[in-house]
Amino acid sequence: MSDDQQSPQRRRLIKSLMFVPMGVGAAGALHGGLKSADAAATAAPEGKPDAYTPGYFTADEWRFLTNAVDRLIPHDEHGPGAVELGVLEFLDRHMQTPYAAGSIWYLQGPFMEAPAEFGYQGKLALKDILRVGIKAFDNYCAANFGGKKFADLDKARQEALLKDCEGGKLKFDDISSKIFFANLLTETRNGYFSDPKHGGNKGMGAWKMIGYPGMRGDYLDWVEVRDRPYPIGPVDLAGRRG
Repeated sequence: MSDDQQSPQRRRLIKSLMFVPMGVGAAGALHGGLKSADAAATAAPEGKPDAYTPGYFTADEWRFLTNAVDRLIPHDEHGPGAVELGVLEFLDRHMQTPYAAGSIWYLQGPFMEAPAEFGYQGKLALKDILRVGIKAFDNYCAANFGGKKFADLDKARQEALLKDCEGGKLKFDDISSKIFFANLLTETRNGYFSDPKHGGNKGMGAWKMIGYPGMRGDYLDWVEVRDRPYPIGPVDLAGRRG
């Protein structure tokens, strides 16, 4: 996938989360009139994530995730990328919760790959879906690209592989590539748009990009406004203003 296809890909990702009120600037970016990704050269420089030491993911898994989430939501002229907004920290912290360990999941048999409308029917909890999927993805890359892991490949190849993974075209041992991708993408989205208390969305950067007011209780008059951006920055659960 070429670099000039990144913006449409990002637009499709964010359009799937258009349940929040947006100002005219963000709406215009999502519904058309997008510039080429070449314009990113004139955008604000990419920020750096806060220092964080993973408690769940291994060093190899961390390398994979750093590259994968950067391809799923890259920094561009429209807003910050997943890495700089702390999505990696969100992922690692979330994998250490009872939810990711499957404490509220039904994880008894029979196990099968069922149609999407029936939901996940496998035996792995969320944290294991990601761990098994990352290992399988790296093994696939090593077998097909001269021993190179996913993180060692160029960005264009990484994007092409992620696209194939999304469509279930990659054949992994122990897990469906389609199921792995769906969970990885969902978790990346969650980290990008969640409240900053969970580790992602640093500085409420994603909320600012789409014009989401956060926890403000005084924006109802703006819900139907489409010709002007929301004029006040967001507020997070801790009461901090963006």
